[in-house]
Amino acid sequence: MNSQQLFVAYMTIVRKEVIRFLRIWPQTFLPSVVTTVLYFLIFGTFIGSQIKSIGDVTYMAFIVPGLVMMAILNGSFQNIAFSFFQLKFMKTVEEILVSPMPAWTVVCGYVTGSLLRGLVIGMLVFGSAYIFEVIPVAHPFLALLIASMTAIVFSLVGLVNAIYAKGFDGINIIPTFVIVPLTYLGGVFYSISLLPPLWQTISYFNPVLYMVNAFRFSILGFSDIPFFTSLAVLSLCAAIVFAWVLYLFKTGRGLKA
Repeated sequence: MNSQQLFVAYMTIVRKEVIRFLRIWPQTFLPSVVTTVLYFLIFGTFIGSQIKSIGDVTYMAFIVPGLVMMAILNGSFQNIAFSFFQLKFMKTVEEILVSPMPAWTVVCGYVTGSLLRGLVIGMLVFGSAYIFEVIPVAHPFLALLIASMTAIVFSLVGLVNAIYAKGFDGINIIPTFVIVPLTYLGGVFYSISLLPPLWQTISYFNPVLYMVNAFRFSILGFSDIPFFTSLAVLSLCAAIVFAWVLYLFKTGRGLKA
């Protein structure tokens, strides 16, 4: 396939994914927004009013970057996990495998669709935070960069999950036993400087910690971890998972009957 054909194939997949999640917007957007608004209300307003400021900002402002990041990664993961597993379930994934499209084009198309859904959810959730408190963005470009990279990482993780899943119940394994624990232990609601030394050391092995702190730096201008360290870890995670996905496509593991 030449470059023009590859671009058409890529945009076809992206367009299909965007139309799909826009068509069912009450299911793709509203749950994340409603859930996060409840977090803002309970943790930011009710509980946050009893907690002292962290890093010269209110507790409400402190948790906003983490909650936005949580919404982005969940939305990106769910979009591609369910969408691609449907292809397997309906046996239409075989049409993609026998097509002349290279694996990276297919992966990039589905990841881009999930990336767009994640960014839309992130903007909606961040906008809803203004109901409770006005939060200026310190570094808008960095915020978009980190949000995009996080969405890409969890889109790829969602694709891996969809490939390995044997049934619809298998889609919930990684969110339940991996994503939720890593998210809640990733500094969304607290600064790791408040943890005992042992738990601080354990936290450094949590990749979500670096994503949350990088995004917190881009929004608030400070974080527990140096920005470029977080960026390096995030880039490494993206490279590892992307290579894993390409390997699965190349070998056909989980894709071929």
